[in-house]
Amino acid sequence: MNGVWYVSITANCRPVSPPTPFSSHRVRIMAVQVSESDQIKQFKEFLGTYNKVTENCFMDCVRDFTTRDVKPEEPFVFQSSCSESCLQKYLKMTQRISMRFQEYHIQQNEALAAKAGLLGQPR
Repeated sequence: MNGVWYVSITANCRPVSPPTPFSSHRVRIMAVQVSESDQIKQFKEFLGTYNKVTENCFMDCVRDFTTRDVKPEEPFVFQSSCSESCLQKYLKMTQRISMRFQEYHIQQNEALAAKAGLLGQPR
């Protein structure tokens, strides 16, 4: 052990094995680093989605660049309502896609479980 003693915290001081490269502390540090990189990736995806939604709603709702004032296209209809409805449509679409995606995965898992059940039975 090259003259280095690793002491455990007990009543008896005795040498213990040195930490391995995959000790729990290092594993926790790696897990934190992975989660940080996942968080950064997730945040980048969020910003990309935000920019895409903002651009799409802007292109759909803003049509007049001749003045600084926001002018409604129709009487009593304001641009904020256009952007709000655009965002609501996007959120509803995202929610519906997410629900369908979950339903698909449930069906796939049930099919795999049924197949595994059939394969596991003796003939």
